[in-house]
Amino acid sequence: MNRRDLLTASSYLLATLPLLGRAATRPGSAPFEPKRFDYAALKGHARGLAERPFVAPNLDIPRVLTALDWDHYQAIRPDPAHALWADRRDSRFRAQFFHLGMQFRRSVHVYEVVDGLAHEVEYDPRRFDLSRSGIDGGKLPHDLGYAGFRLNFHGDFARDVVAFLGASYFRAVGGSLQYGLSARGIAVDCGLPRAEEFPDFTTFWLERPKPDTDSLTLYALLDGPSVAGAYRFDIAPGEPLTMRVDVALYPRKPIERLGIAPLTSMFLVAPHDRRIGDDWRPAIHDSDGLALWTGVGEWIWRPLVNSVDVRVNSFLDQTPRGFGLMQRDRDFERYQDDGVFYDRRPSLWVEPLSGFGKGAVQLVELPAPDETRDNIVAYWKPEATPQPGQELLYSYRLYWGEKMPATPPLAQVAMTWTGIGGPPGVTRTYFSWKFVVDFAGEALAKLPRDTKIEPVISISRGRTETVSARPLDSIRGWRVMFDVVPDDSVEPIDLRVFLRDAKQQPLSETWLYQWTPPPPAARR
Repeated sequence: MNRRDLLTASSYLLATLPLLGRAATRPGSAPFEPKRFDYAALKGHARGLAERPFVAPNLDIPRVLTALDWDHYQAIRPDPAHALWADRRDSRFRAQFFHLGMQFRRSVHVYEVVDGLAHEVEYDPRRFDLSRSGIDGGKLPHDLGYAGFRLNFHGDFARDVVAFLGASYFRAVGGSLQYGLSARGIAVDCGLPRAEEFPDFTTFWLERPKPDTDSLTLYALLDGPSVAGAYRFDIAPGEPLTMRVDVALYPRKPIERLGIAPLTSMFLVAPHDRRIGDDWRPAIHDSDGLALWTGVGEWIWRPLVNSVDVRVNSFLDQTPRGFGLMQRDRDFERYQDDGVFYDRRPSLWVEPLSGFGKGAVQLVELPAPDETRDNIVAYWKPEATPQPGQELLYSYRLYWGEKMPATPPLAQVAMTWTGIGGPPGVTRTYFSWKFVVDFAGEALAKLPRDTKIEPVISISRGRTETVSARPLDSIRGWRVMFDVVPDDSVEPIDLRVFLRDAKQQPLSETWLYQWTPPPPAARR
């Protein structure tokens, strides 16, 4: 997914997502337009849809739209005067639409729900400024539909806070109003040695906001070769922006790897992983780590890596308390990017509410040659393989922003650094790799400098040496340093570190890392 090609001049960053297409008008998949609308009816419709064979959407839209180049597509701008609810002075929300065109070929149907009745928001070229695009809106089909939509919130109607665009992708902002990573409705067979499946949100229902309310509810119908589903989103902008998500899934066939609450991000380079080290900026990423709060209460921090191959890690758990892709490093000096401001990117935390029993948080890391590729995915995988005829119900809450609802009561990992091992100025007679892990937090800041603190280090292969732990005044924390001497294998080595006191009580969350040593011939 090439995002850099879709940088816009406004405050949002528009991601290129899987191809869109016009909704098919076939029995069973035509726009769902009941006389009255509610979530129960939507779930019933999704269940019925899953009982019928999937029919691929028709991607045939007017050639004048598919032939648009980048500049002319970007010239299509929404007209704020024709935004949904722009005529309602008591509404704190507006909804504006993404136009079909270029590679965005999958149209979605959008309905406004008023007093329980669904009314289709038909395509209207007046919702856009087409004057510089070369498109004559009057010649486009009246049932063209839209590629997606964005939500605006009072106080700054010029900048959007939520956007749904492409497959089941959506994004939101926190208090910084800065987009970054994305979420999805579902992930199907992500990271397997075959093509991943991308079901679509085909239809949306937006409840008309009540006067002067700060929250909005919308619904979505999902359809794909393997699964259909019904979604409800309760959205409240702020810092953080919160979304309560209720999901009902109906498999058409067994799904080997079903991902619930999937998060998608980008990691290219950072001080601990400089595999792609030819850019002038020292760090480039939307997220720098996966945070886990397990069912038994352990806090885990796993720094992300730009792996040389497809890598899937599973963190087995039962009734997890939360997980998320975080952007902890918010120091501009570490990025030096005054164009897209990676230091302002939101973190995204998943708080399970119901349906999360036995399973695993899975982390998929893909190789990325540059920052235009989303190469990180994290999601919850249930232990049991979903089967046709089942109803799978999940509820969770998403938090977008800098301030997360749950943080470790112990010290957190503040930074990870890596580099050549061995002492400076001494001729090295064998290869080793150095790891530096900085921990910070009130649990450490209040300790006397002479406190005895032990770094507990585990390693799956090889050996560790030159281990040390000492105060780091600049962050009011402690720094752990150690070298890893690998064996001759080039398979990944799993590392685990946490701090504990003289009473063997933990003082920090657990740092996990997976390091792939270079081939023996390349170890200098």
